Amino acid sequence: MGKSTSDAAEGAPRRGRPRSIESTNAILESAYALMATTGLAATTIDAVARHSNVSKMTIYKWWPSREALLIDAFLHHAAQMLPLPPASAGTAAVRARRHAAAYAEALQGEFGKVQLAVISECISKTGSAELFYARYLQFRRDALVEMIAAGQRDGSILAQAPAEDLYDAIYGSLFYRYVFGIAPITPAYARSLVDLVLRPKG
Repeated sequence: MGKSTSDAAEGAPRRGRPRSIESTNAILESAYALMATTGLAATTIDAVARHSNVSKMTIYKWWPSREALLIDAFLHHAAQMLPLPPASAGTAAVRARRHAAAYAEALQGEFGKVQLAVISECISKTGSAELFYARYLQFRRDALVEMIAAGQRDGSILAQAPAEDLYDAIYGSLFYRYVFGIAPITPAYARSLVDLVLRPKG
């Protein structure tokens, strides 16, 4: 979501020679492909090494844990599938509608299943989703919170609650509905939710 490939794995320690962009991409794309097709349990470091044709030693050198690799693979895919809408794409509300609608659509496919599986893996292995937040969600949340705050400052967003709360009301609602299957999530619903929460001017 706006991060480059190198940014996607920024949290991993860097020792020895600089990373090869080709190898990094191969590892991240292989890990995501395996998660989407064979499931999380089958996405082992051995399997990723075989699929990417990169040595297991290299993967262990670049990622501190399997969970970190899975999160970075998800982030790498999300950066391409759900990029942050640029400022030139319209007002903050217009960009928020576009991004929320794209997220709602993505949740209906393999992206939603992989996201939920990675979060579940983090919780089962570490007892919390803190690693997922630190490596994936924080950057995306901060960027969208700032976009909403900018809309409040220029008057295009009339909602007066803290931008962080407005972001959580939108994306928390979408994720909550997805996890519990409360109601169908459509791009149209996401756009109407953005309008309800942000109260865009005009």
